[in-house]
Amino acid sequence: MQREEVAAWLQLLQASGVGGDTARRLLAAFGLPQQVLAQSTASLRQVVSARQAAALQACSPETEALIEATWQWLQQSTAGMQRRLLVLGSPDYPQSLLNMADPPVLLYAMGQVECWLAQEQPCIAVVGSRNPTPQGQSNAHQFCKGLAAAGWVVVSGMALGVDSAAHEGAVQAVAGDASTAKSKAVNAAKAAMAANTPAAMATGIATIAVVGTGLDRVYPKQNRDLAHRIAQHGVLLSEQPLGTPPLPHHFPQRNRIIAGLSHGVLVVEAALQSGSLITARLAIEQGREVFAIPGSIHAPQAKGCHALIRQGAKLVETAQDILEELTSLPRTQALAHTAALPLVPPVPAAPSLAVARCTAEQASLLEALGFDPVGLDALAARTGWSAALLQAQLLELELEGLVASLPGGLFQRMAQS
Repeated sequence: MQREEVAAWLQLLQASGVGGDTARRLLAAFGLPQQVLAQSTASLRQVVSARQAAALQACSPETEALIEATWQWLQQSTAGMQRRLLVLGSPDYPQSLLNMADPPVLLYAMGQVECWLAQEQPCIAVVGSRNPTPQGQSNAHQFCKGLAAAGWVVVSGMALGVDSAAHEGAVQAVAGDASTAKSKAVNAAKAAMAANTPAAMATGIATIAVVGTGLDRVYPKQNRDLAHRIAQHGVLLSEQPLGTPPLPHHFPQRNRIIAGLSHGVLVVEAALQSGSLITARLAIEQGREVFAIPGSIHAPQAKGCHALIRQGAKLVETAQDILEELTSLPRTQALAHTAALPLVPPVPAAPSLAVARCTAEQASLLEALGFDPVGLDALAARTGWSAALLQAQLLELELEGLVASLPGGLFQRMAQS
């Protein structure tokens, strides 16, 4: 894309009073942005108001600065880390977004963009609470690790909590942990050289983070390292111009893109007023499948998932449940190549090494805990143990990763795979 094209797209979208709907009407009426901006006031007035027409014919200093910043940002693209603008109507625009009622007119993309656009991997959205339980965080990580290992791209919003765990799990499936990432990268590069293919193309991407800010900033700041790993093994995507701060109304807007990119949406944990339910509703409106992981009837973070299940969402307990459901749907061009993807092998129901090492007392305490959050008083009533003994045993189990402490003095047993 030449600088003049970049300037025309940004001038169209930054004109005062011209939003996505108006921009799409102008493009439909006149063609490319350069042609829109070349129209007379009388021609523009057939589509927009006088105020909007005047705004289209004047480029503000703020827009000029954005054009220059965006052009410089695009020039920093490299073979290993691409920066692109994806515009509505271009051949490389994500086809799945065209089925939306309001597809974004322009998307900023950064990371393994060429690989993403070339591979056409199927996508699954994973969303949930920003304050998940330890079990919810573990579920998001493990589900997404399995889904990414099976060739699916995990799409989420890079928020704290479930989103971050989802991205982490997907990246780990492709890159491994820190001790194995280097050797995997070398092996992938060797395989790619043998096939005369770019290294990223040989493995596909792991995840897409759809964010509510400009791509020149990271929100929340705690996810700076995660954003870097996503760019190495996936794509960061935004419809917000560079420099855009984390404004509240941008996050519901990005949720429609998360749903639009995906063949299905998995809700891990969500309260009844959670934004994750907005994503699920948008997915249903777009004809996507919705999946939900059930939780404790006492956990606020499970209420939203239970509501979705009552409304027809598929209850799932493993990543395999999702893969079997999606690959059994009527074949579309986008899903056709999933027939060749490996399914995640079921995990045998065997006790973990940590559980096997438990003393008889600890095994008895785990049984008394169940899987719902519970306080010391209730545990004392169930076991007949003193508070001191309970605290000592709970600490040992927490160190083994078998129990998590929750706010409010509660404890929860962790499921072991």
